[in-house]
Amino acid sequence: MSTRRQFLFIAIATLIGFVSLAPPVVADATRPAILEARVSKIIDGDTFTLSGHSRRIRVWGLDAPEWNRPGGSDATAALRGLISGKTLRCQVRDIDRYGRYVGQSFLPDGRDITAEMIQMGVAREYCRFSRNHYGSC
Repeated sequence: MSTRRQFLFIAIATLIGFVSLAPPVVADATRPAILEARVSKIIDGDTFTLSGHSRRIRVWGLDAPEWNRPGGSDATAALRGLISGKTLRCQVRDIDRYGRYVGQSFLPDGRDITAEMIQMGVAREYCRFSRNHYGSC
């Protein structure tokens, strides 16, 4: 075997060895598909927590002003009035860069929280992620 072939063989074998050591890519089995629990805390106009769950829930498709920005306290108050103390059903769609579950969330009567907040005029559709799901982009 020539020196060049030996080098290529060693390089390929080394590369294969590194690839085989890499962890396999698998679906996030730790992420639940659906959460259903009572609201325990309202963080701001698009984030809350559920009883028995340590991760915060970011409402999917909703873009509410931050609590310290114009309109932020109105959005937070609206979300509080809408969901406080209620049992919600959240379809987990993603985990965001802050480690929050991003969930399409529904009231006990089936109403979509994002649609309700948009209709109240305190937040808008987050078109970048919702892709006009609510028809307001």
